[in-house]
Amino acid sequence: MKLKLGLFALMMFVLSVLTGCEQLTVLDPKGPQAERLASDIIFTMIMMAGIVIAVLVWLVIMLVKYRASKQPDDYEPPHIEGNPWVEGILVGIPVIIVAILSVVSVQSNYIVESAPQGYEDKEPLVVYASSSDWKWHFSYPEQDIETVNYLYVPTDRPLEFRLYSHGPITSFWIPQLGGQKYAMNAHVTTLHLAADVEGDFMGRNANFSGKGFAENTFDVTAMSQQEFDEWVKEVKDNADPLTEEKFEELLEPGHLGRMTFTGTQQQYEPAPEHHHEGDKYEEHDMHKEDEKKDGHDHHASSKKGSESNDHKHHE
Repeated sequence: MKLKLGLFALMMFVLSVLTGCEQLTVLDPKGPQAERLASDIIFTMIMMAGIVIAVLVWLVIMLVKYRASKQPDDYEPPHIEGNPWVEGILVGIPVIIVAILSVVSVQSNYIVESAPQGYEDKEPLVVYASSSDWKWHFSYPEQDIETVNYLYVPTDRPLEFRLYSHGPITSFWIPQLGGQKYAMNAHVTTLHLAADVEGDFMGRNANFSGKGFAENTFDVTAMSQQEFDEWVKEVKDNADPLTEEKFEELLEPGHLGRMTFTGTQQQYEPAPEHHHEGDKYEEHDMHKEDEKKDGHDHHASSKKGSESNDHKHHE
């Protein structure tokens, strides 16, 4: 009895260590993108559990049916060249498993890379999210405000994050809203998210970027559109303007608390060129289409003219 209790206690200890004290945030989705990813994770776990159980059941059957104790001492197993059925099963089942997981992965990739389902006809809130050692900067070009290490977003509205880095490669990740995506220097990547419910979520850098990586986190608060508009008005009434000197100071390596400014860093250091990623809201493509309508050749323009157009475009 004591042995059984000891084994049970050991098993519970191991489970508590493996699972941790917190609920897995990736399995507690608060948006359509995260919900799709969570369902894929659960589907994969169920498939893996089925495979493990099937293998263990067959292992027990083989051990019981072909154990040596049932055979006479002079027993010799027959010589078998091969069995096409067994070989077909051993090869075919893994192929089917890989094919199923591949189809699910490709479908999910197209879903999470596009505008969130149910939000296709709504205008997105565009936020430029950039990282520096070891902070996150959020520029709201439409609202003309900027925050550091915290993010306010409205619910029931698509969110379009344009990611880049002022230093090493980082990874923008809000587990309860969607998957991670890299933020790189001299290049903008786009991440589509949406929050279905109000609440506070955790965001972080999911890619190692030096000694301050562990604290490279930010707070996310989802609120109603009315509350978001009130917050924007409050910021414009009370926050200090973001000066170029202050912006350069913010880029220095180190950790900071939450900060709020009027104006954005785009007026001092515009985001890199926004490359096309199949986004229906892609301003870069809209800019190119406008140039075609006007009869201008973008590639034939001078370097100085290109830089001027890019600067205007990002402002």
